[in-house]
Amino acid sequence: MSENKLSEIRDFDSTSLGMFLYNWRKHLIITSAIAAILAVVFSSPLFITPLYKSTVVLFPVSSNSVSKALLTDQLAAKSDILEFGEDEQTEQMLQILSSSIIRDNVVKKYNLMEHYGISPTSKFKYTNLYKEYESNITFRRTEFMAVKITVLDKEPQMAADIANTISELLDSTKNSMQRERAVKGFKIVEQEYNRLQSEITLMEDSLKKIREIGVFDYESQSEMINQQLAIEIAHNNTRGIKALEDKLKVLAEYGGAYVSLRDQLEHAKKQLSYLKARYEEAKVDAEENLPQKFVVESAYKAEKKSYPVRWIIVLVSTLAVFFLSILAIISVEKFAKPGTLKKKLHFRRKEESISA
Repeated sequence: MSENKLSEIRDFDSTSLGMFLYNWRKHLIITSAIAAILAVVFSSPLFITPLYKSTVVLFPVSSNSVSKALLTDQLAAKSDILEFGEDEQTEQMLQILSSSIIRDNVVKKYNLMEHYGISPTSKFKYTNLYKEYESNITFRRTEFMAVKITVLDKEPQMAADIANTISELLDSTKNSMQRERAVKGFKIVEQEYNRLQSEITLMEDSLKKIREIGVFDYESQSEMINQQLAIEIAHNNTRGIKALEDKLKVLAEYGGAYVSLRDQLEHAKKQLSYLKARYEEAKVDAEENLPQKFVVESAYKAEKKSYPVRWIIVLVSTLAVFFLSILAIISVEKFAKPGTLKKKLHFRRKEESISA
């Protein structure tokens, strides 16, 4: 490359670029202005539907069981009903919020297929509906381990209503899922509780029959009768001896059954006491509910739209067109008209020499 060409390239510095922009200022101003006007027009409600945003912020609870939170006596199992949940509960909440159960309830309640303008006869109506739902309704975990529900909609009141409804559906959905398991658990405990009660009743009836025969307390009775028998033998009381021997025969025949039933009954009653506590806890879990979240912030009707942000669209569009125009002009001058740049630089040096 010759020295003249190198000199020409060096001369095209920032000053030359400034002169270049100045020479083409009218074109650049006009194209940028047109871009700004078009951006204003095409970002207007005529072309882009404005969307309003409403949000709900929730914290999960740490305990899902009513009985463990309120009724249990075991300190290891007992949980604080007022304690906020941690990572695990937050992830569970996000999964439930994203479930099809909540989505389908919201779609049905607010008739979102019609609201989003989706034709019910469309071949892909549900695909389009769920895609629109997911783009307008989002769930995310905040930096403080809370869950944020964000709803965008063209109607501000609708956005707030949907957000609050999703928050309410979280309780009913999670409670319904847990109740199904709790009811089955309660039925198992109830069946075992009733069975044990029946066994205790049967054992008590058997003991009652034995007591009617004359066996009330095997150990103390046998001891007393043997003592009395020794006295009667010492006095040579034949009649008394016969009566006491008859009683001993009864004790010998039914004493073993009495002791066995008595011990079984005592053990069964201890089991029943423990099972009764589990029965009451299971019944509470099956029949009662607690809120599954702490509501930090409920949704309200937005006063200003959140989308689109028109000034950003206008600014980005204007700058993009401005730089593209510069590139286009440079390309045209450099490639469409070879030597133009050289002539302009020569003309510039000539002007500088004259002025000097």
